Amino acid sequence: MRASVAVALAVAVSAVPLRAQRVDAPPPRQTEADAYTRYELLAPGSAKFRILYDVTATTAGARYYFNPIRAGSIATDERVTDRATGAPLAFAVVGAAEARAGGMRVSDSTQQYIRVTLARPVPADGGEARVLIDKTYEDARSYFTRGDTIVFDRPLGIKRNAVVLPPGYELVNCNYPVQVLREADGRLAVSFWNATPAEAPLVLRAVPSTALRAAVTPLRGPLASDARLDERARQTREITYWLQQPETHAFDLAHDYTESRAGVDHYVNVVRAGSRVSNPSALNLDTGEPLRHEVLRGEAIRRARLDVPTITAETEAVVFRFAPVSAGSSVRLRMRETYTDSARYRLEGDELVWDRGFGRPANAVVLPAGWVLTRSGMPAVVSTLPDGRVRLDFVNPRPDDLAVLVTARRR
Repeated sequence: MRASVAVALAVAVSAVPLRAQRVDAPPPRQTEADAYTRYELLAPGSAKFRILYDVTATTAGARYYFNPIRAGSIATDERVTDRATGAPLAFAVVGAAEARAGGMRVSDSTQQYIRVTLARPVPADGGEARVLIDKTYEDARSYFTRGDTIVFDRPLGIKRNAVVLPPGYELVNCNYPVQVLREADGRLAVSFWNATPAEAPLVLRAVPSTALRAAVTPLRGPLASDARLDERARQTREITYWLQQPETHAFDLAHDYTESRAGVDHYVNVVRAGSRVSNPSALNLDTGEPLRHEVLRGEAIRRARLDVPTITAETEAVVFRFAPVSAGSSVRLRMRETYTDSARYRLEGDELVWDRGFGRPANAVVLPAGWVLTRSGMPAVVSTLPDGRVRLDFVNPRPDDLAVLVTARRR
């Protein structure tokens, strides 16, 4: 009798359609981009530092973003803001099970996370949700004193970082190459872009300074040299070039940047001399909304009263329009265009030559299908895309231009 029941059950189960038996698929893995962390060291001896963590959630359709709380640190004073609107976001501290269910790769069952409820699901087709997490950590292993010296000793996995010293302190030692900058309130800051795949084992030391203590009052105004002292790691512009076959001298590009100046309602891309532009389009990455655009030349640029320094009859500009930015908010834009430039992208014999200066800190070049990388004059991270094309990522942490020369041969 029992055998008959077992057979009947087996037959019944096998008769259930395969689709009904399938277990729910795991959630998409959490992905993110453009992470930047600012550490503000609080009173010496307190072991406390404020963390301002800017990050972009990029998993299409995601409604939550999970931020791990580092083991050994006591987190307090958490606040989360939607960068697009400046409005606060709801959040909760959750455990590993909730994070795993939300798409996090979890290896430690005791790990805790800040779960942020996004203002809207991440738009499809490359959309983003930008978040600012503000929290204070207490961690005596990372921030401590030795006599009158303060020490910040912390491996940093995020690639773009800044550390701000307490008021009246001067930097006397730092083991990692950094920009040294002065805040508007007189505090000193160090900033860097880690272009390596490993953590940055940052150790810095600072001591009280009579000279800086007297200079804690805000700066009176901009200095002539300020344009050369912009924080490189904080810049938000990045660009990717997809090279078409070199006989065409053409390449597609996507240029991303964040606009946060109140009242601004357009972006002007002045076409580099010697290049021609076609197929412009643009997106608001926060919403997935397409943007209006127009291509203007010569006198039309002047009539539109655009901020273009030198205008000739040959000057060409693409204007992208969007809703005016309100105070406290920002908009993340992606502009796409096709350029033709026979001087900087060409064939020399049977060899592809890409010869172009990059002014932004983050740039990527994707070779056309069927081409093998042979040379790159500047260091780059090299990878292969799923379709077989070779991609080169150039990170320039310096404020000067990068003169990139790449060559390739047909497979």
